[in-house]
Amino acid sequence: MGLYILLGIVILAIVIVIANIKIVPQATAYVVERMGIYHCTWEAGVHWKIPFVERVAKKVSLKEQVVDFKPQPVITRDNVTMQIDTVVFFQITDPKLFTYGVERPLSAIENLTATTLRNIIGEMELDHTLTSRDIINTKITSILDEATDKWGIKVNRVEVKNIIPPAEIQDAMEKQMKAERQRREAILRAEGEKRSAVLVAEGEKESAILRADAVREQRIREAQGEAQAIMEVQKALADSIRLLNEAAPNDKVLALKSLEALAKVADGKATKLIIPSEIQNLAGTVASIKELITEK
Repeated sequence: MGLYILLGIVILAIVIVIANIKIVPQATAYVVERMGIYHCTWEAGVHWKIPFVERVAKKVSLKEQVVDFKPQPVITRDNVTMQIDTVVFFQITDPKLFTYGVERPLSAIENLTATTLRNIIGEMELDHTLTSRDIINTKITSILDEATDKWGIKVNRVEVKNIIPPAEIQDAMEKQMKAERQRREAILRAEGEKRSAVLVAEGEKESAILRADAVREQRIREAQGEAQAIMEVQKALADSIRLLNEAAPNDKVLALKSLEALAKVADGKATKLIIPSEIQNLAGTVASIKELITEK
């Protein structure tokens, strides 16, 4: 009988020992209390808890956490009420302070975010608020990080997710945006028409240049043709003179050639002709020859 009791005690002891072996996962910390008082913080690994004396008071995640808070009503400096919702990225750096520093830490962060946001927006006008998200993010992150440091929380950044102005202001903004879009479209159309006109003008300019080049080329070719024709005539005349000189003509033949040239000159438009004396004498000779031929 005593053996069974001893065996039961051993089994119970083994169960108790196994039940108090704790494995802490990576990126997690356990806050341990001994007799109701903070004792230590267990990091990742295997630990053994003294039964009935120690207990795990809180399991804390050391990962970066993201909390999306609901929209908060805020009033700008020019008395415009709007809704702003934020997203807070934070990380627990001290599990002990996080456990004992504040009751309901997430609720505390939400309330602190809303208060800080109201203070920041209250110093800004509506237009500045809508265009200064980066400034708002930077200010609220700095303030929250400093305030939550005593809670063992590190606020990495705060992002303004949405800024929702009143309905009438939204309508006015939409109308303004629509007018801006129409203005930009008009500018784009005007620029397109201007570009098209420029292209047409450039095309007409190029066409005129090509026509002028064609006319110039035609005139050059005509001039070259006329010059070539003159050269050919002069060459033919020079060849005739050369042949005539080679034939050794007498004075009467030369006189006849002169008469032929004179006849061609007379066919022209000149109103006055100056006849050399040699031609005049030759005319008498020709008349005498004609009379002799007639008598015969």
